[in-house]
Amino acid sequence: MTGAIASFTSMAVAGRELSVTHDTFEIMMYRSIVGFCVVVGVLTLTGKWAQVSTERLGLHALRNTLHFAGQNLWFYAVAVAPLAQVFALEFTQPLWVILLSPLFLKERLTSLKIMAALIGFAGVLIVTRPGSVPLSPGLVTAAMAAIFFAFTMITTKKLTRFASIGCIVFWLTAMQAVLGAVAAGYDGQIALPNASTAPYLILVGLAGLLAHFCITNALAIAPATVVVPFDFARLPTIAVVGLILYHEPIDHWVLIGAAVIFSGIFLNIWSENRSSSATV
Repeated sequence: MTGAIASFTSMAVAGRELSVTHDTFEIMMYRSIVGFCVVVGVLTLTGKWAQVSTERLGLHALRNTLHFAGQNLWFYAVAVAPLAQVFALEFTQPLWVILLSPLFLKERLTSLKIMAALIGFAGVLIVTRPGSVPLSPGLVTAAMAAIFFAFTMITTKKLTRFASIGCIVFWLTAMQAVLGAVAAGYDGQIALPNASTAPYLILVGLAGLLAHFCITNALAIAPATVVVPFDFARLPTIAVVGLILYHEPIDHWVLIGAAVIFSGIFLNIWSENRSSSATV
């Protein structure tokens, strides 16, 4: 999980630095190109091209379009909003999954899940404090990104029923490279990488893949009740990074609200583990 924390943090910093030269569509295009090259290399070296199929290509397209939208919103948010606030609102993704799963995955919505969602959204109100401070575009886009990431998680869960991780990641990088090129080139101009932006673009591409790889492996060797609390360390980490690099003050309301959001997420994980143990 330390690898995931480092990857997400470095991706946020790189995204902010790149926003001076590249728009979010260009960042996503170059990120996907870097990721595509890595995935192709790994599939070739491991001889696992047979895993890549065109089955349910429409679902792949839907999943990758949703993720593309969410990632663009996230990159915009890290460019204009305090990094700690963006990360705090990003933690609401599991709460949206709780509410959306009954509609799209036919999962049962229990009273504990409802309580977890309510606790989490109370944390969102603490972070954003509507009415007491202006609701900035950065906070709105960060919250919207979490919703799109929740839809991405739901469609990914559907894909894992018949597609391998290699197949999912291949179509993710391939389709998002095309989406990024189309969106970035709609105005007829695409900023090319230069000596100062190329390292950040490569970092964004590698960090995105490494973060998901680390989380997947962490969940494979440790219970979610261990992994998720450790993942929460991303928030104080990015708060310190924002303070040092961008002189962003550490807002105690953001930390309190994030802790409330986390308690809702942890309650949901605890209830899931209790249900699993009861059925064994």
